[in-house]
Amino acid sequence: TLTVASANHWVTAWLGLELNMISILPMIAKQKHPRSTEAATKYFLTQATASALMLFASTINAWQTGSWNITQLNNKLSCILMIAALTMKTGAAPAHFWLPEVMQGATLATALLITTWQKIAPITLLYMISNHTEPIITLSIGLLSILVGGWGGFNQTQLRKMMAYSSIAHLGWTMTVISIMPNIALTNIIIYMIMSAPFFMLLMTTTSKTLQTMATTWTHTPTTTIILMLLLLSMAGLPPLTGFTPKLLILDNLVTHKLTLTAAIMALLSLLSLTFYLRTTYLLTSTAPPTTTHSTTTWRLKPHQNQITALLAPIALFNITILPALLT
Repeated sequence: TLTVASANHWVTAWLGLELNMISILPMIAKQKHPRSTEAATKYFLTQATASALMLFASTINAWQTGSWNITQLNNKLSCILMIAALTMKTGAAPAHFWLPEVMQGATLATALLITTWQKIAPITLLYMISNHTEPIITLSIGLLSILVGGWGGFNQTQLRKMMAYSSIAHLGWTMTVISIMPNIALTNIIIYMIMSAPFFMLLMTTTSKTLQTMATTWTHTPTTTIILMLLLLSMAGLPPLTGFTPKLLILDNLVTHKLTLTAAIMALLSLLSLTFYLRTTYLLTSTAPPTTTHSTTTWRLKPHQNQITALLAPIALFNITILPALLT
């Protein structure tokens, strides 16, 4: 990831992405289970295809312009191909089909890596080529991702798949604004990472993989349940939580750039995501599961994970007051 982030040459960036992919494959396939192997295979095939397309795009650009510099992607065709490759790398719609399947096959810790750390390298490249991108393409990808992310998460009972669709929706918000205001796009994806990290860590602590097991956390750890509820509402983008800030900034910028209709459609499509966040919140807090259980307790709280969660959760919930000051 650091190789990609510090690269100036397309081949160096490609090399960094390949190393990144090869490194995470054993982590996905770590469990001795056919589903993990399937997930690793799917991840490998999509990422390899995207890498090949990216190398092809950069080669065309070098052939036409004579430059291998990342910031000088002046050829129109290579720019479109590059956006397609990076869309596939991140898992934004319409190249999103691999993401829910891979996350479902991986452990919670690996799923956290895929939704956060693995997004850094392609988003960095998108940020670097943002001044050459066609706004109509990025806006279309963004709107489609928000729609797919909201619609796909509707009937999910598996938390990892739900979080995969949540990731697609958040990527949509990033993609819509990347060619207009790349700084805000970067802010949005960083805030999403800060919000999803403590959420996944709490799921790891309570070993919750489905909505059913997640609903029983209230009887054991009420504090964890409240934090999970607040994190879900923050991801949904409800004020005064942190998740509301980037959405507000994005919509404000779209309206400033005379894209009021796009902003209105985005706001309406985000209601789809809000539905499944609120459903999960309702299950967590407003339904009382039986306090006595006949099954053995499957988990105990592990203190070492809670320290990182304790650090990230307040940032993920309450930094709305300082963020606008930071951006201006």
